[in-house]
Amino acid sequence: MKKFIGFLIVLVLLFCLYTWLVLTWSYSAGERAGYVQKLSKKGWLCKTWEGELAMINMPGTLSEKFNFTVHDETVVKKINESMGKRVSLVYEEHVGIPTTCFGDTGYFVKDILIVD
Repeated sequence: MKKFIGFLIVLVLLFCLYTWLVLTWSYSAGERAGYVQKLSKKGWLCKTWEGELAMINMPGTLSEKFNFTVHDETVVKKINESMGKRVSLVYEEHVGIPTTCFGDTGYFVKDILIVD
């Protein structure tokens, strides 16, 4: 019985270590420009800010959508203040997140810049 409990503790610790590593190490980083179409707090148990950026490449063409997650409340405030304006989202991509409790997407927005 002690071996089983010890094995469970090791599994839980490995899961926590893996989750911490995935959330702190970014796979890629970059910027995407466009217009924020929506930003809402979603989730049954874990509430996260989820948004959608419309990236318009050429006038008259269909827009591509970029779904993202925001954790920082100051960034959420800046996004809400810039609705309707062309913006550039600074993001980090995290791959292999074990649950949607940290966000629906792997793209975590770190900052927003208004594009003139």
